[in-house]
Amino acid sequence: MSVPREPVWSLLVVACFSRHASALDWAEAQLTNEFGSILLKSQDFSFHHTTYYESTMGTQLVKRLLVFDSMVVADCLPDVKHFTIGLEKTLAAGSAYAESRPINLDPGLLQLGKFLLASTKDQTQRIFLRDGIFAEVTLRFQGGAFDVWPWTYADYREESVRAFLNQARALLYEKVALVRKSLKKTQD
Repeated sequence: MSVPREPVWSLLVVACFSRHASALDWAEAQLTNEFGSILLKSQDFSFHHTTYYESTMGTQLVKRLLVFDSMVVADCLPDVKHFTIGLEKTLAAGSAYAESRPINLDPGLLQLGKFLLASTKDQTQRIFLRDGIFAEVTLRFQGGAFDVWPWTYADYREESVRAFLNQARALLYEKVALVRKSLKKTQD
């Protein structure tokens, strides 16, 4: 007989992209205020993989990945996605930028075996969580590194992005090892 289990340990990751450095910095400040300190931050990199966002966000988009220090429970993803949607709306309503969508914030969860992204859009590879939010396993950990699926977005296919997430996974592994060691001591 199967036994329900607790959700696996996860690190919250938020991908932020915009053409405005000030918008990225604003989002980072809002996110750290809500989710705590940042464990790891990527270098800003060019988001040139699609023209899909140009009509609402402009051109020359830059992306930044933020990995937060505290481990989170996996079922937080819908709440985090709704929070980031609220941030996007707040910044857009401020009229400080010409674009109708000055920033895009995509939260996800980094786990030892996979990297998930939240979405408001359904696709064949996504599962419904709750409150209008879906999740997609964007990358899987296989052969000692994160690997792609046929549906993995082009920016997450880049070696530098996967190397960054592998680095974050190594930090998660250390955190999980400490928790397991602590739990073992309390059980002895």
